[in-house]
Amino acid sequence: MRILYFSRDYTSHDYRFLSALAKTGHEIYYLRLERRGHTLEDRSLPPEVSQVHWAGGNAPAGWRDGPRLLASLKKVIRQVRPDLIQAGPIQTAAFLVALSGYRPLVSMSWGYDLLKDAGRSRLWGWATRFTLKRSAAFVGDCDTIRRRAVSFGMREGGIVTFPWGVDLSHFTPQDPVSEDPPGPVTLLSTRGWEPIYGVDVIARAFASAAVHQANCGGPELRLIMLGNGSQAGLLRQIFTQGGVIDQVSFPGQVGYSDLPR
Repeated sequence: MRILYFSRDYTSHDYRFLSALAKTGHEIYYLRLERRGHTLEDRSLPPEVSQVHWAGGNAPAGWRDGPRLLASLKKVIRQVRPDLIQAGPIQTAAFLVALSGYRPLVSMSWGYDLLKDAGRSRLWGWATRFTLKRSAAFVGDCDTIRRRAVSFGMREGGIVTFPWGVDLSHFTPQDPVSEDPPGPVTLLSTRGWEPIYGVDVIARAFASAAVHQANCGGPELRLIMLGNGSQAGLLRQIFTQGGVIDQVSFPGQVGYSDLPR
């Protein structure tokens, strides 16, 4: 069986899905919609996976690129002749597949596509319904996403729900070691610094909690802010104004092998 995996970018989630698909014994092909700048996964594609070169995958993609990308996608489908396409997010990669007329399509939600993007406008809502009504199956990671998919026309019997979670074979927290007196409490944020992830809320909460701990004599709080993004200036401003910038470290984008450390 030939399976074409079509995703927006190349992230740790994509690597894990592709690695699992590679173990099935099927022919796996990977199609990348866009490249948005920041490196989100430093591991190469699994050797069993073939990357498909097409009109997309080298720069950010917008609605105006739709006709050009759709024509290129149809060409890819003719060349690869997949037995199944798994695609997501809903209104971008999966939407292009639905527009191409290809079946069967397995649409995969990335969370924000149904929780936020589907309600952006009538056009986004229409694209969501159009795609889900033409999907043979749907993959999501929680019941909230399941309910949203059904509300946009996905038949409930075609939905598979499972959490993506943490790879416990790679990272399993050890039992905490008691210290007397208690040592610093270190918190970790792994989200990108973009408005959709609410990292500014984490920053303000940490500043408030760290000051409270200092005033009441509790253990010192420290925060590790992994990643990067458009809110870098705002986050540093919040920490500086809160007087806790010295308790925050910014390692940048950390690779898969270094993350457990």
